[in-house]
Amino acid sequence: MPASDSRGKRPAARPRPAKPAARAAKPAKPPPRPAKPAATPARVSTHPPKVRTAATLALIDRLRAICVALPDVTEQVAWAEPTWRVGGKMFAMCDTYHHGSAHLSVHLPAPPGAQAALIDADPARFFRPPYVGGKGWVGVVLDTAPDWEMVASLVRTAHELIAPPRRR
Repeated sequence: MPASDSRGKRPAARPRPAKPAARAAKPAKPPPRPAKPAATPARVSTHPPKVRTAATLALIDRLRAICVALPDVTEQVAWAEPTWRVGGKMFAMCDTYHHGSAHLSVHLPAPPGAQAALIDADPARFFRPPYVGGKGWVGVVLDTAPDWEMVASLVRTAHELIAPPRRR
């Protein structure tokens, strides 16, 4: 039952708000986007190809053999350098005298504290690489007769750090 005032009369109805002005016509829908190609092409490095000596290529091949022997590893060229990945994430990156570097080397992620320990133990062999060194990666010089068993051990450790648990 509607409410009434003390005299039994209904209160006056509130004035209704004015209707909004006529709405502008809806803008036309944008044209549909073109369909994506069925397969996107692989990214191509914009760095110029490197000129490598036979000795440098032999060292890279030896490093490659160590890397691809690990489970689920793929090789991809990035920055005109070979890189090795597991689960789409990089665990080893070759540095062939990149940006004027003095050596052929490999950059690897290392467990906490390992970078400093390795560099302190043998600064001629190990260094803090550019770009990734701040994240604990270590550079290993390869063109001055390294201990390849040690290199393989460091590569395996890097793979274990980066690989998803099911791929270790």
